[in-house]
Amino acid sequence: MTLRFTDACVTDIDSIAALDGAAFEFPWSRDDFEGSMKVGHQFLLLKDDDRLLGFAVYMQIFEQSELLTIAVLPSEQGHGYGKLLLNEVAARLAANGAESLFLEVRVSNERARALYAGAGFKEISIRKGYYPSRDGREDAIVMQKVLSQ
Repeated sequence: MTLRFTDACVTDIDSIAALDGAAFEFPWSRDDFEGSMKVGHQFLLLKDDDRLLGFAVYMQIFEQSELLTIAVLPSEQGHGYGKLLLNEVAARLAANGAESLFLEVRVSNERARALYAGAGFKEISIRKGYYPSRDGREDAIVMQKVLSQ
C-alpha cells in the first residue's frame, strides 16, 4: 500500500463524483465538481497506488479559506484517511498564507463533527436550513480552524 496525495485533473471528475455518490445521501453532481474545478477550486486526492480513497475540495481567498467538501470511500472510513486529508489541506493552505479554514457540517453528522473537532476545528455558528434532507432542510454547523496566529 502506497498512500499519496495528488491534485485532480478533469479526467478524475468521474471517479470523484462516484466516490461522493457512494459516501453521501445528497452528493454533489458531476456538473458540480466540473464547475468547481473550472472556477479554480483546489482538488486534493488521496490515493492508494491508483485507487481513489478520498478527496477534498477547497478554496482560498486571501487569508480566508473554506473546505467545500471532503469524502472518503465508505469501505475505507475509520482508517484515518479523513484526518490525513484534513491535515494536508490545512498544511497547504497555511503554507499559502491562509489564516483560517472554515467548513459547514450537518448537525446530524456526528462522526464528521467529531473528526473536525479532533482536527482542531471549533463550532462558531449555525446556518439554518442549509442542507437538503429527507424531511426538507437541515441546519449546518459552521466550524473554523485557525491556521496561523
